[in-house]
Amino acid sequence: MSALPQNPVGLAISTLLARDEQTILNDWLKAMSEGTRRADLIKESDLRSQCAQFLKLLRQASETGGTNFKAPAWGPVREMLAEVSRSRALQGFSPLDTATFVFSFKRPLFARFQQEYKGQPDALAAEMWAATELLDDMGLYTTEVYQKSREEVIGRQQEELLELSTPVVKLWDGIVALPLIGTLDSARTQVVMESLLQAIVQTNSRVAIIDITGVPTVDTVVAQHLLKTVTAARLMGADCIISGVRPQIAQTIVHLGINLLEVATKATLAAAFSTAMQRLGLQVVRETPKG
Repeated sequence: MSALPQNPVGLAISTLLARDEQTILNDWLKAMSEGTRRADLIKESDLRSQCAQFLKLLRQASETGGTNFKAPAWGPVREMLAEVSRSRALQGFSPLDTATFVFSFKRPLFARFQQEYKGQPDALAAEMWAATELLDDMGLYTTEVYQKSREEVIGRQQEELLELSTPVVKLWDGIVALPLIGTLDSARTQVVMESLLQAIVQTNSRVAIIDITGVPTVDTVVAQHLLKTVTAARLMGADCIISGVRPQIAQTIVHLGINLLEVATKATLAAAFSTAMQRLGLQVVRETPKG
């Protein structure tokens, strides 16, 4: 058995892996199986492949990169850990499960150090401390990438929900309606504007009904967002009618001094639709049954 170099720890790790990589791999997989390995989320063959790839890149980087995880030599390791973190974020792993991929490697590595540096407490302490700092940097890096990936997933889901919550319905030739449910904020107002303006162009509509029956409250901010949407629609050549103005909302608007005098408002969607028909010079005539 060849002696391990003493400091830097990178050479010690690369020497260990070059000599006993398969044994260390098996010990690492065993350590994970006894801990928090999620067999329900990843197959054993896939996990073994990831671990083997990590050890290969770890050996290559530690030969020249020392223990500075931010050094260029560690670039392939960072890329591999980032990919593992992103994939696990999508697969449903927790942050702990993801970080454990790196932290669980401490047990087999430290066990090897204890064997190699038996009777050399100073050398053992130095190697284990340096390795701890290196693996901690890796574990924290996986957590950061995981968190960023989860935030991106949540952001996309929020955008999709906003799009689903702002459907534009064609009620008649030249008339579209936009039923709103929930609270209006700046981000959602932008989606509402885009959806409504796109529908006005696609359907060549002249009247747009914005129904706020499902909006729980109307304050100054919500009113400003509504006025922005109305103004944008008018610039596209469409008149706007706001429907669903309940008594309590009407009182709130008056109390806050919000000016909606230039905007047609109706209590119900049916009343707004009737007004829209009149503006287009249309009317609905009840057909007399033939007797």
